[in-house]
Amino acid sequence: MKSSSIQSCDLRAAGAVRRAALALLALLALVIAGCAGPPVLERQVLGYDDVTSRLDQKLLLLNIARADNGRPVHFTTTSTIAASFNWTNTLGAGGELHRNAPDSFLGLSIGTSASENPTFSIQPLSGKAFTERVLTPFKDQSFAFLVFQGGEIDRVMRLLASGIEVQHADGSFVRFIANDPSLPQEYAEFRRIATHLRWLNDRRKLFVRTLVFEEPVAPHLKDPPSPADIINATKEGLQWRRNADGSYRLVRLQAGRVVVMNVDPMSLSNQARYELNEKIDRNPGGFAFLYVRPDGPGGDFPIHGAIKLRSMLQMLAFVANGARAVPEFDVTPDPRTGAVSENPRSTLHIDISEAAPEATIASIEFEGRAYSVGNTKWDRSNFATLGDLFQTAVGDIKGVDLPITISK
Repeated sequence: MKSSSIQSCDLRAAGAVRRAALALLALLALVIAGCAGPPVLERQVLGYDDVTSRLDQKLLLLNIARADNGRPVHFTTTSTIAASFNWTNTLGAGGELHRNAPDSFLGLSIGTSASENPTFSIQPLSGKAFTERVLTPFKDQSFAFLVFQGGEIDRVMRLLASGIEVQHADGSFVRFIANDPSLPQEYAEFRRIATHLRWLNDRRKLFVRTLVFEEPVAPHLKDPPSPADIINATKEGLQWRRNADGSYRLVRLQAGRVVVMNVDPMSLSNQARYELNEKIDRNPGGFAFLYVRPDGPGGDFPIHGAIKLRSMLQMLAFVANGARAVPEFDVTPDPRTGAVSENPRSTLHIDISEAAPEATIASIEFEGRAYSVGNTKWDRSNFATLGDLFQTAVGDIKGVDLPITISK
C-alpha cells in the first residue's frame, strides 16, 4: 500500500510538470508571436517604401541622362505592391522524470521563421493621355502652391518657368525674356528678375496668391430681396449685396487666376480685382501674372507681364541641357535688388562622373557614366520639387497602359 501511494504521488507530480511545461510553451508562443511579427512587418513595409522612393528618384535621373544623350525619355512606375507575410513558431518539450532520483530534467526547443511573397505591378507610362499630361505646361495654381508652401520663388521660377512675357498695361505682348542660357542676355535678365522677386519675397513684400472677387450674376434690384430670395441664393452659393446707391446685387464669390505682385491684391477694390482677372484670362492657364508696380516696394525695378510655365518634358530637357550641352552661368543681381542669401549658378546641378558618388546621393549609371544630383541643399530641394511636379503631371496611372506583374 505504501508503494502504491508513492507511485500515485509520483504520477501526480509528473502530470503537474507536464501541465506546467505546456503552460510555459503556450506563454512562450504568445510572446514570440507578439515580438517577432510586428518588427518584421515594420521592416518590410518601410523597406518597400524606401525602395519605391529610390526608384522614383533613379527614374527621374535616368530620363535626365537619356535627354543628355539625345535619347527619348520613357517612364515606368511601380503601381502596386502586394505582399503576404507568414510567421511560423515551433515549440517543443521533452523530459524525463526519475522516481527517487535527483537527475530529472525538462528540455525545451523553440524555433521561429518568417517568409514573404511579394507581387509587384510595374506600369509603363505611355499612351495619348499620359503624353498630353507631360507635354502640357503646368498651371499657374501649381506655381502658386509651390511658393505658398515655402519654396523660394527664384528657385521655383528657374525650374518651372520657361521665361517672362513682358506686356503692355492692356495685356498685349511686348517681348519675351527666355530662361535659356543659350540666349545669354535674356537669360541674365530673367535671372535678375527672379532674384529681385526673391529679395521682395524674403522681405514679405511680395504677394503670390489667387485673385478672389465677387462676380455679379444678375441685374441690380431697386427693392431688397425677399427672405425666399435670400434662402434660395444661399443654397446656390450666392450672396446678396447692397450697393452704395441703395440698390441690391446678387453675386458669386469666385477664385480666379494667380497673381505675383508687390502690393496686396486684396487692397484693390472688388471691381479692380474682377477686371484684372478678366485681363489675365486672355493668357492660357500656363501663365502666372506678374506685376511689380512702380508705387510699391522694389518698384524702382518695375515689371509687368506674365511668367510662362514649362511642361514636365521641358523641365527635364532644361536640366539635361544644363549638365553639359548648355550650362548655366553666374549672374550678379541688379543694383536695385537688395542682398539675397543664395544665388547658385545652376538651377539643378547634375554631376557626371566616371565613378558613382556616395550612396546617400541620388545617382544612376548610364552609358558608362554616373549621373547624380549635386550634393547641396539647393540641388536636393530642386530635385525634390522636380519629383513632386512629376507626380502631379502623372496623375492617376490607372488605365494608362497594361501593367507588368512580377511575383517573387
